[in-house]
Amino acid sequence: MKTSRTKMNSAVKTAIALALCGAAIVSMPGQAQQANAAKAETQGNQTAASATLRPGDDFFAYANGDWLAKTEIPADRSSWGAMGALAEETNQRIVKMIEDLANDKKLSGEARKVSDYYRTYMNEAAIEGKGVASLKPMLAKIAAIKDKAGLTRALGESVRADVDPLNNTDFFTENVFGLWVAQGLHDTTRNMPYLLQGGLGMPDRAYYLDNSERMAGLRTRYQQHIATMFKLAGYSDADAQAKAAKVFALEVDIANTHASRADSADVLKADNTWTVKDFASKAPGMDWNAFFKAARLGDQQKFIVWHPSAVIGEAALVDKTDLQTWKDYLAFHRINQMANVLPKAFADQRFDFYGKSLSGTPQQSVRWKRALGATNEAMDEAVGKIYVARYFPAENKARLQQMVANIVDAFGKRVDKLDWMAPATRAQAKEKLKTLYVGVGYPDKWKSYEGLKVVLDDAFGNAVRADEFHTAQEIAKLHRKPDRTEWSMPPQLVNAVNLPLQNALNFPAAILQPPFFDPKASDATNYGAIGAIIGHEISHSFDDQGAQFDAQGRLRDWWTKQDAEHFKNASSKLVEQYNGYKPFSDLAVNGQLTLSENLADLAGLAAAFDAYKAAAGAKAGEEGDRQFFLGYAHSWRNKAREAAERRGILTDGHAPAQYRAATVRNLDAWYKAFDVQPGQKLYLAPEERVRVW
Repeated sequence: MKTSRTKMNSAVKTAIALALCGAAIVSMPGQAQQANAAKAETQGNQTAASATLRPGDDFFAYANGDWLAKTEIPADRSSWGAMGALAEETNQRIVKMIEDLANDKKLSGEARKVSDYYRTYMNEAAIEGKGVASLKPMLAKIAAIKDKAGLTRALGESVRADVDPLNNTDFFTENVFGLWVAQGLHDTTRNMPYLLQGGLGMPDRAYYLDNSERMAGLRTRYQQHIATMFKLAGYSDADAQAKAAKVFALEVDIANTHASRADSADVLKADNTWTVKDFASKAPGMDWNAFFKAARLGDQQKFIVWHPSAVIGEAALVDKTDLQTWKDYLAFHRINQMANVLPKAFADQRFDFYGKSLSGTPQQSVRWKRALGATNEAMDEAVGKIYVARYFPAENKARLQQMVANIVDAFGKRVDKLDWMAPATRAQAKEKLKTLYVGVGYPDKWKSYEGLKVVLDDAFGNAVRADEFHTAQEIAKLHRKPDRTEWSMPPQLVNAVNLPLQNALNFPAAILQPPFFDPKASDATNYGAIGAIIGHEISHSFDDQGAQFDAQGRLRDWWTKQDAEHFKNASSKLVEQYNGYKPFSDLAVNGQLTLSENLADLAGLAAAFDAYKAAAGAKAGEEGDRQFFLGYAHSWRNKAREAAERRGILTDGHAPAQYRAATVRNLDAWYKAFDVQPGQKLYLAPEERVRVW
């Protein structure tokens, strides 16, 4: 699980990630100033909102009314909220830290690479001066493909380790297939290669297949984007238009082979182990041995095929679609993927489509933000190592570890009280809690970037080498045993994650700051904010997806039939609840798509509340309860542009923020704390409140 929106890869992922999680430049007050400002803002929100709204009608607006009224989404963002603001402050610290490295003559080799990568990306004059010279060898290599055998090798060479279906719910790659390396679903002793569907330039199959007027308009603009990218790369206008039409038609065919986003999230549908021989018999149309050899996977005998329909369908398309169309397809996607490190016209065009058209973002992020995003993507833990040494106090880690222990204990006690759960199921659930690995702040072991070559004033080459280096690192894991303490997120990311195959959690250092965790705030506020996030991640081990994995991370049914049926029925009520939320007249929240996150929100909030009450003891009172729930609602404050919210509803496993804040309507304590009565919009009769864990 991630708390932020689903990311994408390469040019598309970078454009959308920047649109979603940054901010306009703001000043950074000291901790004491932050604490006082946060306290004043909390009071202001309550006072302003309470005058016009009852918490039982719209708790999100009640808690955040003043913020919602005064806040405008920055011009370079498609959404803005508590996470975005904290990410912005954190990024400003990090970028100053990186800029200062340039003058340090005692840098380690790794830190020097971080500095050089960032400085090179920032050198726009050098990038402009090179024009498309760096791109031409790539395009020439594609143009030289003479037959389907050469095409197969090129497709294999394009494979990157750029997807992650379980930890980061990342199903997108522009390459024809995406690779993920992790322990096997059933075998905890070895890592396996997972193969996922790919090959689209827009976020999801729905963008190609939905017949709505809005989607039709986006398809037209996307085809124009393809043509413009070809023209910028030096193709004639006539050629560019013709090639764009063929590339788009091929992507429509690819989209028709893809699984839906909801089906992609169903791990049971992904549990398909194929041998190399199976590919030839089940997915004819391509020389799979040649493909895997080119993808550096020639020594692998078994794969987990997450999306069989796409593997079958795209292999057939390799066979039946003419060679020139595939060559045009490969050329466009290489141009599109490399747009960030090509002259300004390429980056501007990429933003025009992915930022403006897809996300509704009016203004592109300034260069330093894009440079930092690229550096983080290339050397995430190298940046993180420098960050935590300077900005993550040891006392924060100790306090968070104690909160985690308290919430794990509270969750365990909730399990003990479940009258519907059989002893055998309960024992397995308790074993998962007992063996849970919780990483706080930063990894126990850091990645090495010793083999990565970074060259000053070669932004294009640096990006290519970093991409290949990362994939090589991931492929190398196929030759060693799984490590359940390995992190899935870098320390400087404002986020948190549950890793079901590792039975592990990561809480990066960057999220352990106000407003999520404030050392000067009350326990009630902290448990409502970061505590609910901790509870959320713990609960992911027991949501509709996480509950399918045992204490060792194996995909295994450890439930009795009766317990599984009860869990399914309780979960279906939450699906119905979220299906009823309709932010647009023509588009409702997908309760099934968002079920895992909604279950984790519900169970996590309940466990965090129990932990807060236990920690506070006799000091807990109704005022503390109100602070707890307001702390929760404040952590979800967010505003989004319509295009971005629509995209999220279609492709993201997380519900919009206002409905996540409404999770409180299922907790009895919230009704008492705010005197919520029948007739108010969020009111649910006790028997209608969803109770799972």
